[in-house]
Amino acid sequence: MNILKLLDRLSDDSFFTKQTSRSGTLSDISAFGKKAAVAALPLGLAGLMTTNAKAETLNDNVPGETMKSALTDALQLALTLEYLEDEYYRMGLNAGTLIPTADRTVFMQISKHETAHVAFLKSTLTSLGETPGAKPNFDFTAGGNFTPFTNYQQFLILAQAFEDTGVRAYKGQAGNVMSNKTILQAALQIHSVEARHASQVRRMRSNKGWIELADGGSMPPATNPVYAGEGVTLQAGFNTATAFGAAAGSAAYDEILSGSDAAAIAGLFIV
Repeated sequence: MNILKLLDRLSDDSFFTKQTSRSGTLSDISAFGKKAAVAALPLGLAGLMTTNAKAETLNDNVPGETMKSALTDALQLALTLEYLEDEYYRMGLNAGTLIPTADRTVFMQISKHETAHVAFLKSTLTSLGETPGAKPNFDFTAGGNFTPFTNYQQFLILAQAFEDTGVRAYKGQAGNVMSNKTILQAALQIHSVEARHASQVRRMRSNKGWIELADGGSMPPATNPVYAGEGVTLQAGFNTATAFGAAAGSAAYDEILSGSDAAAIAGLFIV
């Protein structure tokens, strides 16, 4: 299966409750100068591709197998994102005096959380009879666009981008894991912890703890895909902008990232 077919499958309405604009997001990613990012995804998301290829051969009259495929696809995507965060914080903590002493305690705790999330997802996939995807090779400079392990402010920028991506991605997969109530509950528990991470890192950068419109808060244009679609103010027919104003109305409801958008963002940092 080629990567374009995979991305189309991941963003299909039958797998996700709603989507951000994939075309707009991917155009921003191309503007980042990483047009090869999508091409790297088959290596970084090999496990995810395998489960999707298997899903396409399923008989439509076997809904149980289809639900399992959607569930394991979602878990493979979550595992890739958790691998990314786990390795990022470990490398940051090992980068000499990069992280100021006053902030190390925060990132040591976040790092422990991410390691625990990786272990949970690998164990869960194994219990479902699936082979967890291998950890990709990451390039956190994104081809030389960032220097996060020599510049603490850039380390914080990417930490915020990764956490905000994770929060939106977990929400985007809720419909895919709801067939298993135990896993759904665990995924929601991880989601809320990722949201606490995001809020903490945002505060460390003197940002608000929440997102207003599609403004990440003092973030470089290269991170625009993380926040694309966050300006939505119409929720289940209720216009939050009319009631509270556009900024406050959008901030009251976080938006999801589709699987394709989350995978493409991760792909920027996969060799």
